[in-house]
Amino acid sequence: MISEAQFQKELQILIANAIREDVGSGDYSSLACIPAEASGKAKLLVKEDGIIAGVDLAKMIFEYVDPNLEIETFIEDGAAVKFGDVVFHVSGSSQSILKAERVVLNSMQRMSAIATKTNSFVQLLKGTNTKILDTRKTTPGFRAAEKWAVKIGGGENHRFALYDMVMLKDNHIDFAGGITLAIAKTQAYLKENNLDLKIIVEARDLKEVIEILKCEGVHRILIDNFNYEDTRKAVVLIGTKCQTESSGNINEDTMRSYAECGVDYISSGALTHSVYNMDLSLKAI
Repeated sequence: MISEAQFQKELQILIANAIREDVGSGDYSSLACIPAEASGKAKLLVKEDGIIAGVDLAKMIFEYVDPNLEIETFIEDGAAVKFGDVVFHVSGSSQSILKAERVVLNSMQRMSAIATKTNSFVQLLKGTNTKILDTRKTTPGFRAAEKWAVKIGGGENHRFALYDMVMLKDNHIDFAGGITLAIAKTQAYLKENNLDLKIIVEARDLKEVIEILKCEGVHRILIDNFNYEDTRKAVVLIGTKCQTESSGNINEDTMRSYAECGVDYISSGALTHSVYNMDLSLKAI
């Protein structure tokens, strides 16, 4: 993953773009009927059970819109919530609260859905040594928040983008002329360009696992679309030589069985691409 400084920069870019997109030249609904000097208070109301996420991001959004807004937090990120819970109060300029409202809700609803789904996967893996990973299958422009939500839900982040880790998948391997050539070319490129990046290589069968193991410097082998039996065999072959990751059509029904094969990680795009927003609302008090 990227550095904390870069991650914070991504969040600031996300917030600025979201406010630009939603507010544009002005929130004319509020400007038209609410005096500039009017102050108010609102509560973040939970309307669905789950894991709350995005509280800290909401604070950043309110801060960006109006540093004078005050937040009183009752429930922190990562906590289990139920219908009727109040997560926080925000008070200050009524215009500012309304200007930030939709961006806060859109962000928290999606982040909470991702955290809730991630937590359900974490529970399925309880008692094993396998950890759940996200992927790059995220909403364009909202990746930083979605990956943050995965962490809040108890999962772990895969690479952030194409630039912070090398992943040699089937198309890379085929275009490069095979696994051994792809790895050799990658290592030479990294050395020539003074890049310190970990290398993950996808294996499509046990024969490819064996070929990857003959190469030095591979951080993790991606055991893609293997059945249980071959996954177990791959884990034995790999041993402690590098990390192992299962992926490909793994769902709630099969996840536990793959974990019991002994892999270090299971990656799932469903954490971010197949969720329904949690129902939250911001109500004036």
